[in-house]
This record gives sequence, C-alpha cells and structure tokens, in this order.
Amino acid sequence: MMMDIRPIRTDADYDWAVKEIEQYFDNEPAPGTPEADRFDVLTALINAHDREHYAIPAAEPVEVLRFYMEQNGLKQADFGRVIGSQPRASEVLSEQRALSVAMIDRIREAWGISADLLIGKSGRTTQKVMREMAAA
Repeated sequence: MMMDIRPIRTDADYDWAVKEIEQYFDNEPAPGTPEADRFDVLTALINAHDREHYAIPAAEPVEVLRFYMEQNGLKQADFGRVIGSQPRASEVLSEQRALSVAMIDRIREAWGISADLLIGKSGRTTQKVMREMAAA
C-alpha cells in the first residue's frame, strides 16, 4: 500500500494525493498501522507542496493592527490610548511611522498580540530605522 505513493510534481499528482488522503478523514487509521504511515506520508507531501506553491505571506504589522481593531470594534483613539499618543497612532496606522519596541510591548500587553506579528517580516522598528539613518 505504501509503494503507490509518489512525489507531487504536477497538478494531477496533487489531485491524486488529495483524493487518496480523503478516505482517511472519516475513518482515521489506527496509530502504528500501515494505513497510519501512509496517511502521515501523504499529509507531509501535501503540506510540503502547499508551503512551496501556495504560501501565505506574513502580514505587515499595520495590517495585523487594523485587522485586530476591526475584529474587536476598536478605533484609532483606542489604539492611541494603548500606545500613549493619538498622533503616533495616526502615524502608525497611516504607515508614516514604524512601531517602536515600547509600542510593541504596550500593544502586546494590552491586546495580547504576539510581538512577532508586530515586528513584521522586515523586523524594522523605529529604533532600527533611526540607527540605520545615523549610520548612513
């Protein structure tokens, strides 16, 4: 049964793997069985293919903030109270200013948003931008 597994190289291969794994959704195989091993291998293949071809890019910090605020009925004034400055809140939400480490800490503390999401993929905070400008 394990021998019919193959790499996912084409859309047809992907469709085949998804169809093969669907049988296990309603009847999950018992751990330690050949069917469980097959399920694990198919899952790994599909996940690897999805990560490579359909990766979801990380959201920018301001997108995370806007989404959180929208989902929780919060306004810019609420954000300003959290970071301690209404003008800074406006600058951050209009993407004119990066979040500072202090702002990230206040947001994390008040709203429980992970600092990793607030640093963003570039890892740039106001302090880093200032250091980069000073070094130039």
